[in-house]
Amino acid sequence: MSNYICKIPTIEELIKKQDYEIAHAVEDKDNWIVWKEKAIKRYKNKQIIPYYGFLDGKIICEATAAISKVGVENSFKLVDEKTAYLYAFMTIEEYQGKGYFSKLFKYMLEDLKNKGYEKVTIGVEPTELKNKKIYQKYGFIEHIKDAKEIYPNGEEVEVEYYGKYLK
Repeated sequence: MSNYICKIPTIEELIKKQDYEIAHAVEDKDNWIVWKEKAIKRYKNKQIIPYYGFLDGKIICEATAAISKVGVENSFKLVDEKTAYLYAFMTIEEYQGKGYFSKLFKYMLEDLKNKGYEKVTIGVEPTELKNKKIYQKYGFIEHIKDAKEIYPNGEEVEVEYYGKYLK
């Protein structure tokens, strides 16, 4: 992991990552186009903090913290001046299970704590059993609420929300 670094990306790196997702999207390309526009706007308006893991200069994993209610569905109890909502967790498949995301996640939590955040929240679909297990491992055991989210293409999904205090 000596060539692996975690950091908050530049706007150019964020755009590059979004373009990569659009180019590789199969079924949800239209969603990615909308998500790119929103990510750029929210980044410029300081409503989100993206975190990327770079291996030899290549973006291999990511996570984002929403620090504003703007753009966060069901934001009540999920984001405020002391609570960040975490989303967009991703690791390129060939790098999964090797500790890269864990290192990025720890970096993100430490950065948020240093910025004065006391709690973080996440959302997970009830059918995503593998993700739920991972989130429990990371300490997300406080159930906050259940709700529905709507993707840009109109698809509606059930989501369970969990929280964790930063220590």
